[in-house]
Amino acid sequence: MAAPFRILCCSVLKHSCRRFSTTCGVQGGEKWRKEHGFARNGTAYGPLTDLPDWSFADGRPAPPLKGVLRRRQEREALARRILMLNSEMDKGMESWQERKDDVIRMEEYKKSLMLKPKGKLLNKKHTPS
Repeated sequence: MAAPFRILCCSVLKHSCRRFSTTCGVQGGEKWRKEHGFARNGTAYGPLTDLPDWSFADGRPAPPLKGVLRRRQEREALARRILMLNSEMDKGMESWQERKDDVIRMEEYKKSLMLKPKGKLLNKKHTPS
């Protein structure tokens, strides 16, 4: 019974003028959502995905769903990474400023070691022109 059915399906598909599409579809409104500052699709974030679907009759909240817990963990990991990178950036800026100050101090020290003008040259430099 299965063999004739398979032959029938194959013959129908061979002679069918309709083809299967293998391209991925673009979600409707994705461009508009991006332009207006929303998520790429309606299920990325927002009240429909983050708030519970139901609650108990006595007012207790429903237990969080797996997707909500997963998204919460992803956001916490992202927040931790942002804080770590921010602290690294602050440390880098501080060390850069310290190196810059060290270079300025070294130049001033080298200038202080240079020979000072004496006599008439000393008076010439300090007189206003």
